[in-house]
Amino acid sequence: MSKRFKITVAFFSLISFLQSSAQKKLTEATITYDVVINTENSKPQAADLLDGARNVIYLKGNSSRSEMISTLGTQATIIEGKTGSVTVLKDYGEQKYMIKMTPENWKESNKKYEGITFTFFNEFKMIAGYNCQKAIGKLVDSSAFTVYYTKDLVPMNKDFEYLNRNLPGLAMQYEAIQGNKVVTYTVASINFNPVSQLKFDLPKSGYRVMTYEESKRGGN
Repeated sequence: MSKRFKITVAFFSLISFLQSSAQKKLTEATITYDVVINTENSKPQAADLLDGARNVIYLKGNSSRSEMISTLGTQATIIEGKTGSVTVLKDYGEQKYMIKMTPENWKESNKKYEGITFTFFNEFKMIAGYNCQKAIGKLVDSSAFTVYYTKDLVPMNKDFEYLNRNLPGLAMQYEAIQGNKVVTYTVASINFNPVSQLKFDLPKSGYRVMTYEESKRGGN
């Protein structure tokens, strides 16, 4: 083996090591997204009340809890890492629902996000201290959305953000199209302190428990 070949191998090994060292496997963190809604309607609608909301993600191993907190109330989605089961807690004043979902139910509820393809661009911007690359996601119905993501943070389980789960990193800013509204999520902060296991415990009472099928029928 020539000396030049050895140097080349060592160089590329070093580059690979530096790249892998720069990445942080997200096993435990609290991620807070600011939510902004852009609508073409001149008159405020119920969905506009979500403008200025926060979406807080708690990650612990393969488990996650996503909380959408707005003036309307709070909706939390808890994914149990070991079984993949999902529980949605809807807390809107006196209306409190607990919807139990199997992994198959969760996949069905997100079927419009299956088959998303991403095109990556050589455009970057800083978000919450991380260098983020631009990508365009295209759904099977040909609709598209813009996302900026960082390769420096890679969640262990990406099902909490089904729309972006095929990205090679964490989505730091992304769009979600809902009718004629564009909802933009932007990371405001990331905290790497330990997350309490209590965040993933389900309430024992106070909620009307429903199956996924019942929730699709409006609970009737």
